[in-house]
Amino acid sequence: MSEAKRADVGAGVLEEIQKRWSPRAFSAQPVPDDALRQLFDAARWAMSSFNEQPWRYVVATKDDSDGYERVLHCLNEFNREWAQTAPVLMLGLAKSTFSRNGKPNRYARHDLGAASAFLTLQASKLDLYVHQMAGILPDVIGETFDLPDDVEPVTGLAIGYLGDPDNLSETLAERERGERTRKSLSEIFFDAAGYGTPARVIERM
Repeated sequence: MSEAKRADVGAGVLEEIQKRWSPRAFSAQPVPDDALRQLFDAARWAMSSFNEQPWRYVVATKDDSDGYERVLHCLNEFNREWAQTAPVLMLGLAKSTFSRNGKPNRYARHDLGAASAFLTLQASKLDLYVHQMAGILPDVIGETFDLPDDVEPVTGLAIGYLGDPDNLSETLAERERGERTRKSLSEIFFDAAGYGTPARVIERM
């Protein structure tokens, strides 16, 4: 069984953030419908530009074998190798136009990311884990699900309980057990004086 890999973060950071990570080894244990409902509601209440809520998701659970296979084959070969053990697979889509005027919504991907982050943190609260994937097949998704022209496939998501990394390939098992790392605050928070200069507030911490 994989062990939860807590982040070494500063004091006061939410427990759900500390324990969130993206495993590839999932247990076969099904995710209860009431838990999925909580994840979906969390995503639904994310913020978005003009409250457009441009996120859309395709959802498949293992008990729907046909639907699950359809979603699984929308992932690239590398991701299919490990994601097929997750009890829930999803595809994250972004509606790229505003409903009110049909104009392009250049924030749609950002807002989908916010919704998926909310979903992921709610999952963490329930001891569920989400692995988001860029390795998807957009053309296959569009054809498989007959997407409207203004709905763009962006990500895949595998959701479930932690599994045994020994069931992964040797390379993936090694990555599964690897240490979590992040850039320092000074590398990502910059001062108003100019890009690349660490924010002054960082120096006071």
